[in-house]
Amino acid sequence: MNKSIWSVGFCSWCVGDDLDALNVLKKELDIKSLHLSLIPVLDKDFQNFPSLIKDQGFEITATMVGFPQEDYRTLENIKATGGIAPDDWWEINKKRVLTGIKITSELDVKYLSFHFGYIEPGPSEYADKLYDRVRLLADSAADHNVMLLMETGQETSEQLCQFIEQLNHPAVGVNFDPGNMILYGKGDPVAGLIKLAPWIKHVHIKDALPPRFIGDWGTEMPWGQGRVGSDRFLKTLAKLGFTGALAIEREVGGSKLQDAKAAVESIRTFAL
Repeated sequence: MNKSIWSVGFCSWCVGDDLDALNVLKKELDIKSLHLSLIPVLDKDFQNFPSLIKDQGFEITATMVGFPQEDYRTLENIKATGGIAPDDWWEINKKRVLTGIKITSELDVKYLSFHFGYIEPGPSEYADKLYDRVRLLADSAADHNVMLLMETGQETSEQLCQFIEQLNHPAVGVNFDPGNMILYGKGDPVAGLIKLAPWIKHVHIKDALPPRFIGDWGTEMPWGQGRVGSDRFLKTLAKLGFTGALAIEREVGGSKLQDAKAAVESIRTFAL
């Protein structure tokens, strides 16, 4: 059994960053690590939120920032509004990420994740703009001993690999989310895991069913009940030598605690 290969935690935003709910999860699931949203600090002026989390005995494996303009109602909407790409929101979002980098550094946390935005394949003015913005933010991250993690999602693993290789920045890595690849209809998560292995620093535990129709969202599912192939995924992760943190992300459904508990048990007891 491989019960101690990984630190297993939870994504704080899945319970609305509620301290009481997070403490229930810690007690019921025996987890002590979190992928911590900084939205309470950035949007609600809850400046001592991260310190309260630490005071409760949680280890923060990574932080996360989101962006106010993002619209997830359809795939086309998020393609147009996601991440740091929209020009009308660039100055606001640049400040959000730079502030997030500073907070992450002050917390002595290594990783800050966010959706960079739609990655357009091939050379273009849009691609040049995104490269320039990521480099600016990554330079600041490097100065603060922080690494920015791209969230997998709207692009295939091949497109993401090409972007990272072209960018060639030491302060940029990947937060690998296998469920997102299925939700967006962007290929086999295990193949993506292998392709992106050199850059993967943090992993989400999320499962999903693929879209029924082209252009639609897939459906998020409890871990082990979708198309990720949970056992195959974990075996591949172990064989690749990944020893970083796993964070359960369960954003929908009325049984998040039960679903998270089942995921924790699956991870802690899987066998190669």
